[in-house]
Amino acid sequence: MQNDLLSNLLEALKFSPNNIPLRLQVASLMDEKGDYINSEDQYLEVLRQEPTNDLVKTRLANCYYNLAKYSASSIILEDLLENDTNNTELLELECQNQLKLENFEIAKEYYLKIIDIDENYIKEELDQEFRISKKHEENLAQIESDKAHFLSKPKINFYDIGGMDNVKDEISLKIIKPLEHQDLYKAYGKKIGGGILLYGPPGCGKTFIAKATAGEINANFINVSINDILDMWIGNSEKNLHEIFELARRSTPCVMFIDEIDALGASRTSTSNNQTNSINQFLAELDGINSDNEGILVVGATNMLWNIDPAFKRPGRFDRIIFVSPPDLKARESIFKIMLNEKPTEKIDFTKIAKSSEGFSGADLSAAIDIAIENKLKASFKDGVVKPLKTKDIINAIKKVAPSTKEWFNTAKNYATYSNESGIYNDILDYLKK
Repeated sequence: MQNDLLSNLLEALKFSPNNIPLRLQVASLMDEKGDYINSEDQYLEVLRQEPTNDLVKTRLANCYYNLAKYSASSIILEDLLENDTNNTELLELECQNQLKLENFEIAKEYYLKIIDIDENYIKEELDQEFRISKKHEENLAQIESDKAHFLSKPKINFYDIGGMDNVKDEISLKIIKPLEHQDLYKAYGKKIGGGILLYGPPGCGKTFIAKATAGEINANFINVSINDILDMWIGNSEKNLHEIFELARRSTPCVMFIDEIDALGASRTSTSNNQTNSINQFLAELDGINSDNEGILVVGATNMLWNIDPAFKRPGRFDRIIFVSPPDLKARESIFKIMLNEKPTEKIDFTKIAKSSEGFSGADLSAAIDIAIENKLKASFKDGVVKPLKTKDIINAIKKVAPSTKEWFNTAKNYATYSNESGIYNDILDYLKK
């Protein structure tokens, strides 16, 4: 019956082509049938006769959306929203357009504007997409909750780190000096922040240096574990990653530290489709295509640089790749001094104990100090008198700790010897020659 009605109206339209209400009724019936190709022609004809008819423009924008002409729909909506900025119907359609065009950040701005206008706004499809509460107050509470979970202000700085001068220098050029000399960096077109990838054997202070960087400039620090990102449900890992980056962008200057980054940035040739999507999202966030990453230093850490996808090592992403070696003699002396500060000691020969711990990581040195302290505690239990640590106590403890870095260097040496066409592992070879 509806087909008969539409046929009759089309017939009537032949005799009255300028009858706008009749043409709009025809277009509406076509929309109901899903015949958007023909309803588009009807709306365009009405606008030819009445170019300022906003109602018809809105219907045409909907029509274009259903025809997957998202850019055309967006152009019309931008014009309409100039004069009707708080129209939630228009804002919702434009939000959906931007999602289809993969402009996530722009879509999110429209969504946030809608819930600012109407705190009771409900659109399950968009609520789920942005993982934002239906009420704006709940959304703000969620943001504050994320801050409490991720953000911190470290109290340590570079003074608390023994050695690692080359790492400190690279980090200083990336974010510390830019903040101290902003005009100079702007003059040369250099941005504040960027990406630094730290690699080396475990326990050599990669996490500590990232935290100290934030403390050095009194910046916010976000320590991201892989469990905060990866999710078993398709699409959730990408959303988690985006939300963490958004938190960093709202909290500049900010140092974001991602440990075990090889679990997130593994080579795409050896990963599943879901993992590939997460990697692509990560690369998009690093590039800041739809967002501004100014003032964010992303520090990644890995024990297995050879597993990282090459795309992460391109300029503009992790363009500084720094080998964090086990501490050298001077660094071990500094670390021992820091570790034994304010502990009961007696004439410690720091050079001697540093020479006795060749090849030790920072974690190995800490383990040796713990053993020495435990031995002294056992002796102190007998008479309740505090026994100071002596050089021989620490040397004896060092003998009980096997360097944990040897196994890592056995693996790394193979890659440095046979897979070093780009010279990325030269630092490992130089270290092994010493």
